[in-house]
Amino acid sequence: MKFPIAGSCQCGGVRYQLLSAPLMVLACHCKECQKLSTSAFSITAVVEADAVEFQGEMKQWSRTAESGNVSAAKFCPTCGNRMYHFNPDDPGKIKLKPANLSDTSIIEPTAHIWVSEKQDWYSIPDDVDVYDRQP
Repeated sequence: MKFPIAGSCQCGGVRYQLLSAPLMVLACHCKECQKLSTSAFSITAVVEADAVEFQGEMKQWSRTAESGNVSAAKFCPTCGNRMYHFNPDDPGKIKLKPANLSDTSIIEPTAHIWVSEKQDWYSIPDDVDVYDRQP
């Protein structure tokens, strides 16, 4: 994989460069991620915050997670495309939504989390770590 990799929201109002490989790529099956993705799970690439350079205006939304931590999200105010999530108490890492990268070959989850809320019809590959909830 050659870095940087460009990414953008659907309308192109927010653009970014991913400068280095993710620390990990997760598939989250929680009900909130199912709502976000309108699918069985959401893909997240955990990256160092300084490994991404964003351009364009983003708005922010947040909710309190089951853990009590704040789950904040940055998104494009025009098309609504979610760009990343973050915990304001841990600003050094962000949870990038990598499906909006120009090269999506890094999207290969090494773990599936919150499988306690997984859709019954989806089968998880045998060669990945599996967690009932958050690891």
